Amino acid sequence: MSKVLIIEDTVSEMELISDYLRDSGYTVIATSDPKDALEKINQYKPNVIITDLVMPGMNGLELCRSIRKNPETQNLPIVVCTSKNQDLDRMWAMKQGADVYVTKPFSKEELVKAIRSVE
Repeated sequence: MSKVLIIEDTVSEMELISDYLRDSGYTVIATSDPKDALEKINQYKPNVIITDLVMPGMNGLELCRSIRKNPETQNLPIVVCTSKNQDLDRMWAMKQGADVYVTKPFSKEELVKAIRSVE
């Protein structure tokens, strides 16, 4: 099954997402640091990225732009998973390279469906 890289700075959210994905058969790689995520992408070659938007250092939109600028990762599917639920937030994330936008709180089914839609 697919490898999913999760970038989430809230430990409880990261554990919840990880558990949902492992229960669904995915291999999970996780980090709380978007800059570390760029290294993990090269190291582990995930099939899908799940990222929060609001994080210290580098936010999820900056991460999306970095992934899209790199020819080796520009086609890597990105699922944004965030508490930002305004239409403007969704539109801006899609403009920055997100493929799917999931708002918190979410169900296991919503999350897995989002990933399967981009695999």
